[in-house]
Amino acid sequence: MPKKSTTGSEAAATTAEVFGELLRHYRESAGLTQEALACLIPCDRSLVARVEAAKRVPTDAFAKACDEILKTGGVLFRLWGRIDWYPQVQHPDWFERRAEMDAKATEIRAYQIQVVPGLLQTPAYAQSLYAQRLEDAEEVEERVRARLSRQQRFLSPGGPVYIAVLDESCLRNMVGDADVMREQCAHLLKVGGLPNIRVQVAPFNQPGIDRPDASMSLILLPDGRQWVYSESLDSGHFSDDPAVFARHCQTYDVLRADCLSGRESAALISDMMERYGHHAEARSVRGDLDQEQLQRGQRRRLPRNRPRIPRPRPRT
Repeated sequence: MPKKSTTGSEAAATTAEVFGELLRHYRESAGLTQEALACLIPCDRSLVARVEAAKRVPTDAFAKACDEILKTGGVLFRLWGRIDWYPQVQHPDWFERRAEMDAKATEIRAYQIQVVPGLLQTPAYAQSLYAQRLEDAEEVEERVRARLSRQQRFLSPGGPVYIAVLDESCLRNMVGDADVMREQCAHLLKVGGLPNIRVQVAPFNQPGIDRPDASMSLILLPDGRQWVYSESLDSGHFSDDPAVFARHCQTYDVLRADCLSGRESAALISDMMERYGHHAEARSVRGDLDQEQLQRGQRRRLPRNRPRIPRPRPRT
């Protein structure tokens, strides 16, 4: 478990502990041991123990199964959906700080290169991205669930303002396969239509756009403090210097004015989604052809079952 802070992480950790305590209460009231509950789910006993101790992020399927077995009326699943599980996963200290800001921010303006920002990723996209960096499948799943829970307050009605300017590389850099990218494009179109979210694209074919050298976020907190956040290869950088914020804010406002409008951006994203759809269709056709060619080759190599009848040779 990551260490608790005195801000949003602590509240989230406490909520996670409440989930574990509530699970233990219902399990014991049903007269079941951890092992007995694990057999009914089914899962490993250690998973039940770690969830009850708030040391493991459970899945929604786990919460639903426990509700059905323990006859809770859906209490655990409803609580699961309200918990920000993101702070429960171990992250570098600098990113824990960023996650805490996301949990409180009233407005975030972001510029992103190479990959779609985490707050706008689909489950399949996030899984493909983590799978490139992590070998442990269980850790990948845990981080994906945590990332999705971090998105909840931005995708809910009345969520904070989130404006994302995406470099076109975010759309063209394939993460996973064509199906993953097509779904991701569709998701960008959907969330871009929410009242609090706007998605714009800085296209390749406008070289005059003054693009920042790296991804960055301008974060406004409820107390009025303004932060600039950016990342290097292995570290996060924060600044609340008013002069620094003003400089980056001006850069961002000019960038947003020069890039495609919301409607133009949606058209470009739709075009990319269609291209990925054709790519997936072409791949499927190629797969069918490859399979057909393989079967033909196998048929050619099959032994003949008909008896061989010797034919008379002409005499010379």
